[in-house]
Amino acid sequence: MRPVGYYVHHQGAGHLARAVILARRMRRPVTLIGTMDAAAAAAAPLPVLALPDDAPAPDPGAGEVPGLHYAPRGHDGLRRRGAAIAAWIAAHRPALLVVDVSVEVAMLARLLSTPVVYVRLAGRRDDAPHLGAFRAAEALLAPFPAALEDAATPGWVLKRSFHAGFLAAPPPRPAAEPDSVVVAFGRGGAGGDGEALAAAARAVPWRRWRVLGPATMPAALPPNLEFLGWREDAPTVLARAGLVVGGCGDGLLAEVAALGRPFLCLPEPRPFDEQGAKARRLAALGAAVVREAWPAAGDWPALLREAEALDTARIAALYDPDAPRRAADFLDETADRAERHGQRAFPGRASSPGDTEDAPDRGPGPLRGGQ
Repeated sequence: MRPVGYYVHHQGAGHLARAVILARRMRRPVTLIGTMDAAAAAAAPLPVLALPDDAPAPDPGAGEVPGLHYAPRGHDGLRRRGAAIAAWIAAHRPALLVVDVSVEVAMLARLLSTPVVYVRLAGRRDDAPHLGAFRAAEALLAPFPAALEDAATPGWVLKRSFHAGFLAAPPPRPAAEPDSVVVAFGRGGAGGDGEALAAAARAVPWRRWRVLGPATMPAALPPNLEFLGWREDAPTVLARAGLVVGGCGDGLLAEVAALGRPFLCLPEPRPFDEQGAKARRLAALGAAVVREAWPAAGDWPALLREAEALDTARIAALYDPDAPRRAADFLDETADRAERHGQRAFPGRASSPGDTEDAPDRGPGPLRGGQ
């Protein structure tokens, strides 16, 4: 059985967590591909192709190549990175490459005659590079419920998308502590402002405040505020919360939905309005209280009361415990179809969208070079 490669973006922890959850449920063997140091690669629960770093180079024209987000000139790390991916594809002939996320890796794989499933994150991704990757892919995997889809997403993109739901492991379920407020910051953002957190805790002194993730320390620590940093038992801490405050990243949102906790959502700045788009849908569904900026100290008592008055069944309805299995089955089935299609192609000729009646709809506009 030919393997599947899974490219993992290095920003934040969500891409890797999602990859591991899906790979463990797939029939086909999976190799993780991404930027990892030796320790991280050794600790990974799956085979790893560790790539050289492609940290931004001082090239003002890096983002000026039509159809690509990042194409610096003279970047040796990027050359080695592309060569490593190409060598792995040549050696292993994967049935599929899942790309989470990189337009450039997706296009490289297709140029190397390898079918791609592109992980389509939330937000307004209607720029030329994204649309090109969406057209080039066999299918798109959206790691969020259809209820959180942006209304502006083109119809042909929706048609090609499999809305998997939240792809997260089931959280622990200890008893909630009603007086506990847990504020969570992910690895992909700037972290918390200790002084602002201290002001919030002082404004609501009858609640116990606990902070997960990176944050600065305040000059004076209120007695009801605790900074936990990164902890192995973070899911248990979150599960004990009576109310959760945090951004709108997929991992945190999945855990809050699975637990059915009141949620005060403070979306963090992300490219393509990823968190903002999801947060607006949460507000429209009545599933969370949403504020675009960190609240003033005096606003916290009313905000917590507003969040506690939410019907938590609405956010709980967004969680499907079977989502990881369904998504893994989707990837296996897509790999099966792609492999059968490749076997039907003429020897020495790469398969093309017009070769079979089940060719995917790639949306408007040309895909093949020269058209």
